[in-house]
Amino acid sequence: MNIKDLVRQYGQRVITTRRKLHRMPEVAYTEEKTSAYVADYLAREGLTVTTGIARTGVVGLLETGRPGPTLLIRADMDALPITEATGLPFSSGHPGVMHACGHDGHTAMALVTATVMNRLKERINGCIKFVFQPAEEGPGGAKPMIAQGVMDDPRVDYALGCHIWPDIPEGTIGIRAGALLAAMFSFDITIKGKGGHGAMPHQCVDALETGCQVVNALQRIVSRKMNPLRPTVITVGKFQAGTAFNVIPETANLCGTARTFDKATWKRWPDIIEKIVKGVCDSMGAGYEATYEQGYPPTINDSDMADRMKRIAGDVVGPNCVVMPDKTMGGEDMAFFLEKARGCFFCLGAGNEAYAPIHNPRFDFNEKILLNGVETFCRAAMDLLGEPNTE
Repeated sequence: MNIKDLVRQYGQRVITTRRKLHRMPEVAYTEEKTSAYVADYLAREGLTVTTGIARTGVVGLLETGRPGPTLLIRADMDALPITEATGLPFSSGHPGVMHACGHDGHTAMALVTATVMNRLKERINGCIKFVFQPAEEGPGGAKPMIAQGVMDDPRVDYALGCHIWPDIPEGTIGIRAGALLAAMFSFDITIKGKGGHGAMPHQCVDALETGCQVVNALQRIVSRKMNPLRPTVITVGKFQAGTAFNVIPETANLCGTARTFDKATWKRWPDIIEKIVKGVCDSMGAGYEATYEQGYPPTINDSDMADRMKRIAGDVVGPNCVVMPDKTMGGEDMAFFLEKARGCFFCLGAGNEAYAPIHNPRFDFNEKILLNGVETFCRAAMDLLGEPNTE
């Protein structure tokens, strides 16, 4: 039996599994029910299961008993604090929480891939680590999982991950060598002035006005401080100040994010932003406190692995349906796994006008695409660990 037929045998299982997971969404580091479900599934398949990694992370190890490389297949488990509005019969059973980014589909694909590869383990060598990670939406579960040893014992040689991707057409697979997603950086700034009566500004140091000047100055970083050939984004997403129409506020708080594909710029963000904030505040006579969070590095696919995955994806959906997705300023902590092993993070096309985009309360997708993801993982495992011809 070829790979495609074998995967199709489990078509209903991957859909049923996705729907069970969709019913029990859990936000970062609260994925207790999800991780218990994952661990039980993997144990019933006969894998060696480790739980409690980075609090709620799970690893299932498929061992062949023969020497060879180790492939890591990663899925993220967490959901978002969004109230679902899809009206689906399997809608979220947890009020205010929803799988609005496809992580239920990612987890279902990885679980069914474990089932299929367990049936095929006599045809491969080495090991497959199925890593189910918490907190991808933030603050990030990949880095603590790596710190607790998921890339070791046995050492991981290859790493693969997948994301349901509405930006490319349903039925396609998107693969891009090099940078795919941007590095993330966040900042939180509190401006400290001197409050007073709105009719007597000369007696005050207006924190609100100072904050406005800071926002304007931050926006000019991209247009005047950055190489225009290297895409960069700075967004101030929150600004809070003031309590009454006739009171000059003593404090103002603003926070935001910066994105870039350039690692050097990513590491320089604290210095760049600090100089701007200090300069503006000094000129206005205000003080400030600032905190910075480095976030995720850029998600960079190994060129050779990307080429390999393009060929493999062509066997799944046909060469004409393997596309190059645009880069995105979104971030992904799959980046940490790709820093430690040669790998590829590919996009599973879900674009369909009938469905809302990710992070939307009406987000959904055609569940049939999940079979393309499972088959891609399985063919990649066979290619990397076993027989190059999987037919």
